[in-house]
Amino acid sequence: MDSISFAGNKFGTISFDGNNFGSQVGINNGTIHLPPKRPETPPPPLSTVPFHRDPDFIDRGSLLDQIQEKASTQGARIALIGLGGVGKSQLAIEYCHRVRHRSPDTWVLWIHASNANRFEQSCREIADRAKIPGRQDPQANIFMLVHNWLNDAKTGKWVIVLDNLDDDKFLHAMSSTHYSLANNNSYASERSVWSYFSQNLTGSVVITSRSRQVALRTVEDHDIIPVEPMNKPHAISLFERKVGALHDRPAIIQLAAALEYMPLAIVQAAAFIKQRAPRESVAQYLERFQKSDDQKINLLDYEGGQLRRDPDAKNAILVTWQISFEDIQERRPSAAGLLSLMSFFDRQGIPSSLLQEGQATKEKNKESGTSDTEDEKSVYSDIDNFENDVLLLRDYSLISITSDPANFEMHRLVQLAMQKWLQAQDSLEDWKELFIGRLESHFPEGIFENWKECQLLFPHVQCTMTQQPVEKSSMEKWASLLCKAASFAWTRGNFVDSGKMAKKAMQTRTDLFGARNEKTLRSSNMLGLAYILGGEWKKAEELQVQVMETSKEVLGPEHPNTLTSMANLASTYRNQGRWKEAEELEVQVMETCKEVLGPEHPDTLTSMANLASTYWNQGRWKEAEELQSEELKLCSKALGPEHSSTTTSMGNLASTYRNQGRWKEAEELEVQVMETCKEVLGPEHPDTLTSMANLASTYWNQGRWKEAEELEVQVMETRKEVLGPEHPETLTSMNNLAFTLRSLRKREAALQMMAKCAESLSQTLGQNHPHTLSSMTTWTKWHSSDEPSPFVSAEPQIITSLKRKTEVTTGASYIGGVSKRQILLSLLTLALGFVYVLIKG
Repeated sequence: MDSISFAGNKFGTISFDGNNFGSQVGINNGTIHLPPKRPETPPPPLSTVPFHRDPDFIDRGSLLDQIQEKASTQGARIALIGLGGVGKSQLAIEYCHRVRHRSPDTWVLWIHASNANRFEQSCREIADRAKIPGRQDPQANIFMLVHNWLNDAKTGKWVIVLDNLDDDKFLHAMSSTHYSLANNNSYASERSVWSYFSQNLTGSVVITSRSRQVALRTVEDHDIIPVEPMNKPHAISLFERKVGALHDRPAIIQLAAALEYMPLAIVQAAAFIKQRAPRESVAQYLERFQKSDDQKINLLDYEGGQLRRDPDAKNAILVTWQISFEDIQERRPSAAGLLSLMSFFDRQGIPSSLLQEGQATKEKNKESGTSDTEDEKSVYSDIDNFENDVLLLRDYSLISITSDPANFEMHRLVQLAMQKWLQAQDSLEDWKELFIGRLESHFPEGIFENWKECQLLFPHVQCTMTQQPVEKSSMEKWASLLCKAASFAWTRGNFVDSGKMAKKAMQTRTDLFGARNEKTLRSSNMLGLAYILGGEWKKAEELQVQVMETSKEVLGPEHPNTLTSMANLASTYRNQGRWKEAEELEVQVMETCKEVLGPEHPDTLTSMANLASTYWNQGRWKEAEELQSEELKLCSKALGPEHSSTTTSMGNLASTYRNQGRWKEAEELEVQVMETCKEVLGPEHPDTLTSMANLASTYWNQGRWKEAEELEVQVMETRKEVLGPEHPETLTSMNNLAFTLRSLRKREAALQMMAKCAESLSQTLGQNHPHTLSSMTTWTKWHSSDEPSPFVSAEPQIITSLKRKTEVTTGASYIGGVSKRQILLSLLTLALGFVYVLIKG
């Protein structure tokens, strides 16, 4: 077929020879005009919150009301700040859902603000969801587009949440020069990202952050809402909702408290339990959690249970906090060091005096001859650095200041997280040794003048019980600290902690120095005193005989430590009613103390008091009174009227007056002693309780039984709580109260109490002890003929006691303050009562 030709410019040919391939265009130099693209229809207001509403959400009182109130004003900018895992994001999520429910025509927008990439990604998602014009232009400034859209009146009402804004450097950096955004995208305008969200916008911005300083760079101080851990009822409710109501409620209450009412920790624990049910219960989890710090760390490392958290955020609360530690380490290493040291203290009452290096630097400079001016500059610099460290840690809500500005506190779980982080850094032992060294150098001897300081530091020493160091030098400091603290605990009547600390100190020093070392013997002596205070006479005697003999060999018979060991052994004899053995040792100790230490030395005064006590227990009132009067004068002169030794001396002298029937003289002293003890020692101290019991005894002997009863009930109940129901002093107070009840004609109550007292004394002290025999005799006298005796079943034991008691009393003038003749009469009365009950039965 012939071709067809066109005149003019030839752009191509059309040929029809066989196949038809259509027209073919060579080069098109013209402009192609496309039809205009139809504008997108903007969607109705919506929510970009990436989390569903939590059906288990607990309304925490006024927090949501505060958010609503502050965010409802035009152009509001508010911040929720608090520790990681405390529930800031959960509050923001619930607030967003409430806004959407209450006002469907409000845009609710969510921006992940943990870093620049995620911030930009969230803004692009908002632009896509809202179909903001121009968003598809790769050269467009996405922040400007979102800003303009938010500022457009057509957009309407909106709320934006900036979640997890913990590091805000990218937010305030100038976008074109100081910070590169995602994909190396930068913008020509010299403007920070935050400026697009802070200026001339009518909606509300809610920020969640761990850092108060970050919040203050974005909102006003009065627009910051601190978020604390839940209160007890809210935490328990959250736990029950998450784990189910079928679990043991008391265990839930205890575990919620152990987790410090921290929402993330509670959700984490509940998820762990539910995942392992029915083989895991709340009670089992609690038992494991309380076993050790290592168990706590293992359980709190569990990932899971929290669906409404940023995917980049960790669900394990310890890991969550460790991210904060790393941020602080990067920003200010000295602040991370301060937090490291604080993690070893008790969580409350952490004294700033043990944390600052300023004074140590000052002393070091003095030794090196540094000038005063240079010295002051150095100290002020240290103080400034310390305060800046404290400020940063407070900004992250990792520590807080107590009502006393000189002390700090922190959550125990934060301390555990910090120690785990230090372990990962291979620096746990270094910080532990620093902590023990600081505490040992600051903890004074437990004498009366130092009690206030000792009491402030004692809870921190208790924490060291589970923190035995590895290095030998630190072990020595640890043992020294425990021994000093044991001595203080003993003076305060705390025989449990005193015994535990003294035992650890003794074992450590034995390992370090051997059993015959002076320091080891001192610790052993301290343990013996704790045994005495706890009424463990046999343990005390066995240990003290060993200590005394070794001290004589190693230190010599006149060494103060040897004399102390002799006095302690004498005290043990005295408490077992072995007066002659006690007296022999006490006379020897007193004479040696007078000769070696002088008549006014505290150890000499103590030896006089001990000997007087032994005289008193044998009924040798005149000898006791003479010695006690002399000791009281010397104590008042040397130590002052409020010193514990002085009040003890007054109480002892009053007791001697009482036993001679000199009631008024006794009462005057006893009232003075009781009031001083309450003020200086506290209402639960053993010396305070003894003074109350003594005054009650004086009232009783004057026929003032109602006054006596009031005091004796207080003493007995407090001793039960503090010392335990079987402690000899508790049983003594029961015995005294029984007599008072009988005097008040409360016959049944008196009989029941005396029977219980006799039974407990028999189990605790043995049936041949004077106190046991006295109580059993008294009960038999009081008991009516028509009631069966609780002692009938004890026939063989009573007969044995009669025989053995006769053997014990041979050669002794007095037993337990009662003459041998009186004891034998009591035994006879007891036996006759026993026979009488058998005949009537």
